[in-house]
Amino acid sequence: MEHNNSNPDSHDHSNDSFFDKPKNVSIILYVFYALCVILVALDFIVHRHIYVHFEEIPTFYALYGFVACVVLVVLAKLMRLGLMRSETYYDKRDDEAHMQNDSTQEADK
Repeated sequence: MEHNNSNPDSHDHSNDSFFDKPKNVSIILYVFYALCVILVALDFIVHRHIYVHFEEIPTFYALYGFVACVVLVVLAKLMRLGLMRSETYYDKRDDEAHMQNDSTQEADK
């Protein structure tokens, strides 16, 4: 039996990298989630040398890291609103300027 490789949707997966395979990505995610659960569970077992009172809160560092990450994402989105400029903020690219000139000339005809 001969394989027809003329179909562009048929793809030889033998040369894909490790992260291109969905099964491998899902395994990595499950390992990551398991590590997170283990680290939170260890927070109840391992004795910590605390310096300030709020460090006594169970899972304080996990909560602190999560809140800090969320705050960074929200701040980045807000900064984007004020700092983002158009692609032509400093000057127009030559090909865009020619395209605009051509379209205005055709409109004048």
